[in-house]
This record gives sequence, structure tokens and C-alpha cells, in this order.
Amino acid sequence: MITMLKKSPDSLVIVSAILLLFIILTWIVPAGEFDRADVNGRMVVVAGTYHKVDADPQGFWALFRAPLRGFESAADIIGFVLLVGGAFSILTATGAIDAGLQQVLRFAEKNKRLKIWIIPLLMIIFSIGGATFGMSEEVLVFILITIPLARSMGYDNIVGISIPFIGAGMGFAGAPFNPFTVGIAQGIAEITPIFSGFEYRSFVWLIFTVSGILFVMWYAKRIEKEPSKSPIGFISAEFEHGEEVKELNLNGRRKVILLLFFASLAGIMIGAMKYDWYIIELAGLFVLLGVASAIIGGLSLSQTVKSFIRGSQDLLMAALIIGFSKAILVVASDGKIIDTVLFSLSNAVGDFSPLIAAEAMFIFQGFINFFIPSGSGQAAITMPLMAPLSDLLDVSRQTAVLSYQFGDGLFNLIIPTSGVTMGILEIAHIPYNVWLKWIAGFMLIMILISMILISIPASGYYVW
Repeated sequence: MITMLKKSPDSLVIVSAILLLFIILTWIVPAGEFDRADVNGRMVVVAGTYHKVDADPQGFWALFRAPLRGFESAADIIGFVLLVGGAFSILTATGAIDAGLQQVLRFAEKNKRLKIWIIPLLMIIFSIGGATFGMSEEVLVFILITIPLARSMGYDNIVGISIPFIGAGMGFAGAPFNPFTVGIAQGIAEITPIFSGFEYRSFVWLIFTVSGILFVMWYAKRIEKEPSKSPIGFISAEFEHGEEVKELNLNGRRKVILLLFFASLAGIMIGAMKYDWYIIELAGLFVLLGVASAIIGGLSLSQTVKSFIRGSQDLLMAALIIGFSKAILVVASDGKIIDTVLFSLSNAVGDFSPLIAAEAMFIFQGFINFFIPSGSGQAAITMPLMAPLSDLLDVSRQTAVLSYQFGDGLFNLIIPTSGVTMGILEIAHIPYNVWLKWIAGFMLIMILISMILISIPASGYYVW
């Protein structure tokens, strides 16, 4: 098993190869642009304005310039990862997290029938987060908890990241109320009132969430019976710094720290939904949590600093991967090929019947997601084209939004241009090709389910 992992391409190699591919594409794909206009403070594409522009093919030198520009573009996310990693390391140094997990594990051992409900309960919570406030980057925080939790229950790191990543991903893809995807897409498509059609999307959310839970639980039960079925094994001990797990007492100080931790998680949700908190505020919240934990836990200044540095070092490779992933998009943008791809694909969709067109919109959005991983960014670029096109094809605008929502949300789980996706895999020490092979079957099932759910309104069996 260890030999297999050593032969797997490093994530940095994979992302660098894709970066080189995009540099080559800037020499092949014609350069072009759409005009853009400010609509309610957001720059959106103006349909029918595509025009060719002077090409700007990226040379060999761009391969070495782009990474730093990627770091510049992703500076907030990179800083977030390093700061939160350091803060969590301080939290771990107090023993509060390990003591809490040991309590959960003891409870699960005494109540074996309840152990199986831990995964679905957590995944439902994360799915609600994805469905309501678009949980995405926040998953980078939670996997620091769910990986050791999964390992303590006898599962591997794949289960550890799947609980928040697939959980939030299913909620994000089937969201009834996500303001950053559904809200923006409906606003651009001039659909009122905002979040209208939530009844059908709530049904979609339920189907997606149940599907994700069943898949993760099936895999967890499978490797519980046969650990050899895990494609990565149980060797990722470096995540825990190679330390032996000691029995820890959940004393008063640790209970207070855990209460602060859960209060911080509640703060994430409240801040994101009510006060528009994002990376900067969330990072500040966890730095505050780290400092408070060190004081309450009785850590010395030296212990606190060493723990923070170690936690940041552990996530350094994840930060590098995020920067390189952003560099790919920098090259595509500089080479002016994104709008050309968008224009070509939108034209191809226009030749189909209403049902096929709606399905093609879904695949189209999934493909565009490779170039534009941001949900809100993708809505701003594609919906000004898809909305009027759906009118011409006799596809409701609500269905066009649904196709966008599926294409954006589902493919976030696998695209290597997403800094969050690649960062999560790097933190968990899961090679990208291993993850892709593991999740491929589930992705095919979800694509089929998505096409069925799109076909219902597209065929007139459900009227928005």
C-alpha cells in the first residue's frame, strides 16, 4: 500500500502539468472576450457581445511567473489555511480535542447502535451549511476535526474528509437557499422572488444529501469489515505528527475550550449568514480561539508559538497547492481563452431540443466549472448567456438555474483547479488520482440523478 502511494503523482506535479497544458492552450484557442456591465455591483457578461481580440499567448516564462500571481490571487485563502492550521494546533496542544473525541468514541463503543448515526448526523449538518450559506472554504477547518474523528472510529482519511466535503458539497449542489449560487443566478436571470422554486430544490437537496450519506456509509462499513479495501490504507499518521494517542481526562479547562470551539462554529454560521463574514473574519475568529485556548489551557508562550508554527507548517503544502491551482486560472485569463470556450459551448447548446438543451446546460456548466471554480463567479459569467438562451429553447429560466447549480456544485468535488479541493486532499495526504478513482462511481451516479431531476421540469412534469 505504501509503495502504491509513493508511485502516485504528487498533487503539485498534477497541478503544474495542468498549468503547462493551459499555457499551450493559449497558443491554440482563439482569444476573445464578452463585454461586461455592472449589474447591482457585480460585473456580468453582456449576451451577444462576444468578439475576437488580439491573442496574448503565454510563453514558457509564464510557467514560472504564474505561480506567484496565483498566490497573489489566492492570498486570502492561503493566509486563512495557515492561520487556521496554527490555531487548531494550539487547540490540539491543550488536549481538549483529543479528550472530546475520546469521550465520543467511548460513547460509541458503549452504544454500538448509535455509532453508525454519527456519519449521517454530521453530514446532514454540513449539507445544511452548504445549502444555506454556501459552505466551501470552511470545510478546510472542519476536516481538521473529522479526520481524527474518523480514524478514532476505525475508518480512514477518505471517510474523514468525505463527511464535511461530500456533505457540504451535496448541500451546495442541491441548495434551496444558497445566496452565493441560487440567489446570484436568479438575480441575473431576473427570476423573482428570490429563492422562488425552493420547494423543488428542497426535494433535490434531500435526494442529494441522502445519496451522499449512503455512499459514505457504504464505504465506511466496507472498510470497517475489510480494511484492505481502503485505497490509501490507514498510514496517514503524519497528520497526527506521529504521536501516540494518550488517554486524556476531559477536565474543566478542556470543557471550557470545547465550549468555545463549538461557539466558534456557531459563530461561523451566524457570521456568514447574517453579517456576510468571509475569509478574513473567519480567520480572525479562529486566531482568537487559539489565543483563548492557550490561556485557558495553561500553555506557556513558548508552547503556544511552537504549536502555532507546527500547525502552519503542516498545512504549508496545502497552501502551495491552492496557489498553484489559482495560477491555472491566471494563465487562462491572461491568454483570453475563457470567454472563447464559454461562447463556443453556449452556441453548441443552442442546437438542441428543450430537454436535451437543459441536460447540455448542466454538462456545459460542469465543464466551465473547470475554468471558473467560484460559484458566484460562474453565475456572473454564464447566466447572462444561459437565461436568454433558455427562453429561445423553451426551457424555463428556473431550470437553467438548476442546471447551473448542479454543474457548479457537483463538479467542485473533483476539479483540480479548485484550491479548496486540492487543499483538502493535500491536508489529508490523499493523492488526487486516488481520490478521483475512488469518487468516480459516485460522480457518475450523481450525474445520472442530476439529469433525471433536470428532466422532470424540462419535460413539463413539474411547473416552477
